[in-house]
Amino acid sequence: QVQLVESGGGLVQAGGSLRLSCVASGNIFSIIAMSWYRLIPHKQREAVATSTIGGRANYTDSVKGRFTISRDIAKGTSYLQMNNLKPEDTAVYYCNAEIVQSGVRTDYWGQGTQVTVSS
Repeated sequence: QVQLVESGGGLVQAGGSLRLSCVASGNIFSIIAMSWYRLIPHKQREAVATSTIGGRANYTDSVKGRFTISRDIAKGTSYLQMNNLKPEDTAVYYCNAEIVQSGVRTDYWGQGTQVTVSS
């Protein structure tokens, strides 16, 4: 079992910045990747940024150049630095950890943290 706790959300004006934090506990030794997703009202859940054990970082097109993911998977921590925020970034942001045991992949999710960007 893995437990994830997010923090750092809030209200910010367009052009501002926020830093989201995620701390995992439990069976962190099986984590192969940590990611940030967001759920925008009336839209599909979207993968924002992913960081793997291999050190690769992937971003959805809309946040490239503005968001940066950093992590220490061995410690089960992940951060999402969000700069030049736009109103369309408003969403609930969720931390995700991918666990692989015996070749079986399992996803764990945090409770989410609200990010609201005003014009």
